[in-house]
Amino acid sequence: MDASVIIVGAGFSGMAMAIELQKAGIDFLILEKGNEFGGTWRDNVYPGAACDVPSHMYCFSFEPYRWSRSYAMQPEILDYQKHVAKKYNLYRDTRFNAGVQSSEYHEAGSYWSVTTTTGQVYRARVVVSARGAIHIPTYPNLPGLHDFKGIKMHSAEWDHSVDLKGKRIALIGTGASAIQVVPELAKVAGQLTVFQRTPAWVLPKLDYAYKEKTLDKLEQKPLSRWLYRKQIYWTLEASAAGFVIDPRVMKVGQLMAYKHLRVVKNKQTRAALTPNYTMGCKRILMSNSYLQAFNLPQVKLVCAVDAITENSVVSAGQAHEVDVIIFCTGFDITGDAAQFAMKGKNGLSISEHWAQGMHAYLGITTHNFPNAYFMAGPNTGLGHNSIILMIEAQARYIGQALTYMKKQGYQSLEVKADDENRFTDDVHAQMSRSVWSSGCASWYLDASGKNTTLWPSFTFNYILKTRKFNPDVYDGQGGTPESKNIVKRLLAHI
Repeated sequence: MDASVIIVGAGFSGMAMAIELQKAGIDFLILEKGNEFGGTWRDNVYPGAACDVPSHMYCFSFEPYRWSRSYAMQPEILDYQKHVAKKYNLYRDTRFNAGVQSSEYHEAGSYWSVTTTTGQVYRARVVVSARGAIHIPTYPNLPGLHDFKGIKMHSAEWDHSVDLKGKRIALIGTGASAIQVVPELAKVAGQLTVFQRTPAWVLPKLDYAYKEKTLDKLEQKPLSRWLYRKQIYWTLEASAAGFVIDPRVMKVGQLMAYKHLRVVKNKQTRAALTPNYTMGCKRILMSNSYLQAFNLPQVKLVCAVDAITENSVVSAGQAHEVDVIIFCTGFDITGDAAQFAMKGKNGLSISEHWAQGMHAYLGITTHNFPNAYFMAGPNTGLGHNSIILMIEAQARYIGQALTYMKKQGYQSLEVKADDENRFTDDVHAQMSRSVWSSGCASWYLDASGKNTTLWPSFTFNYILKTRKFNPDVYDGQGGTPESKNIVKRLLAHI
């Protein structure tokens, strides 16, 4: 074997998993398609790129940082990730420019073979998919998309060599990336036309630079920093009530958003920017400059795109001549399985296994794929708090599973189908009472309208569920009956 564990991806998930395995004394190898750590924060370098989760929650609990502001910008987050990689010596066990093309489970030897885009084949007992959810840019299926003769780019594939000063720019999409890009483009564009399909709920962002004395206090007094992080955590966690308990709670946030909309001076534009669905059904956005940008004479808001021609974008029968088209149209989240070739038992592909929607026990393991684990997997995304919380919980859980497997002498562990199905049914029963089932379309939903993306509860609930690995929901192969009975007797006394 080349390693006991192969980790696919070197973003936050891959790093958390690697550090957990270091603590457990399990060797690993990280395969990363890029040339550096960072994942999303390495690739998304569009103007204005920043996090919409408070800085002190968007870092590992075991590795705090001297954040310069309340909401970190992309360069600082990437610097933090490099800092973590260096401190924990992760570069040594990482192979860069090694995108994973396919992975296949070999039942005879209970191991995975992983083939990279360079043709290199690695073997490991266990594979952990830490590929992340937002790394495959999507483009709208529009007539004439390939006819345009000007410059086209996606926000996730930004070309900084393009001079946008004075250009007529079309920006398609009004999601999380768009609200950060629009104010920056408005500073340089000759004309900026924003094409909106559905307006988003936008709240003001409590974003500010920390004073030096505050930075010193948080750095020099760990207890103060811990309490500050806890305060942020519970403030964010309380907001989940409107998402997962009673969507009517969202009316409070909607009133704040309506008030924020008053910054838009033109009544028609303000009306077009006003959503008609329950807040939270789509991702809630935060910005102190997006709505204000529509007061500028060079910024215009129009409705959704009908088609693209050689030199224009057509909306409602009107052609808008442009030099550049920028797509802020998000990522393929729910169709992620179709983007990589992964084969489990009996040659079953992950895309076939998830043909009716992604599913996994605790969002981590799925039947028919022994010794395979998923980070930020199905139904573990968040709409209210930091995904780092979920990532750390998953890394701990997987670490416990691998430690148990090692102690038992097992060659493989596979979650039982019945237990996975019960968990999935419970998740979707909870989801049916959430704000995400209130009827609007969003990227949270797959092609069949099922929400396979988000966790329909509080983060502390998920952390409790993953706190201790339960071997009873898994089938282990390779260990002796005696060792199984010993462990069960020990667990009964814990």
